Amino acid sequence: MVRALLLAAGLGTRLQPLTNEWPKCLMPIGGRPLLEYWLQILRAADIREVLINTHFHADKVDAFLAREQFTGWVNTVHEVELLGTAGTLRANADFFLGHTTLLIHGDNWCQCDFNAFVSYHLHQRPAHCPVTMMTFDTDAPQSCGIVETDDQGVVMAFHEKIANPPGKRANAAVYLLEPEVLEWLGRRPEVSDFSTGVLPRFIGRIATWHNAGIS
Repeated sequence: MVRALLLAAGLGTRLQPLTNEWPKCLMPIGGRPLLEYWLQILRAADIREVLINTHFHADKVDAFLAREQFTGWVNTVHEVELLGTAGTLRANADFFLGHTTLLIHGDNWCQCDFNAFVSYHLHQRPAHCPVTMMTFDTDAPQSCGIVETDDQGVVMAFHEKIANPPGKRANAAVYLLEPEVLEWLGRRPEVSDFSTGVLPRFIGRIATWHNAGIS
């Protein structure tokens, strides 16, 4: 069974002054909060246990999640001080114990067939890969984290926001993780950031699933 972590505690500094009064994860897209889209996506993918971390404007996020439609399957954990993306995973490892973990940055927009993404990870990814990363093609590769893969779609190199990256296939920052990854993280309390502290250590063991829709 898959359980999801929606990271929603960020400060949203790039959206200031809008985020001075409102959290980025609740910013409207087409008149609906971004977080609502994510929760509908997870519900449609039959994911019934979701954890959301809160920090900035936590009261507004909590008020939104108090709606009846989220009762019983959406849980929150408040971070008095931000733990970092990997730190949040480690601090809540018991919630994901024995489950595949879907890790999502809840203040990003993404559209795709999540059922296909999950199915690929569970049934089709190369057996030696405990991580599946969603990818997409970008028209601005110099502003993204670009990945190089082998003929099985396994990540062999990362190129983070460099002037002339070798391609346009980018990391969409949506991941499926097997328990091995959280076990590895639990032994390394010094690691706080997932993208810089975890992913590089799993190069050669990260499968990719390409999002041909909008990301």
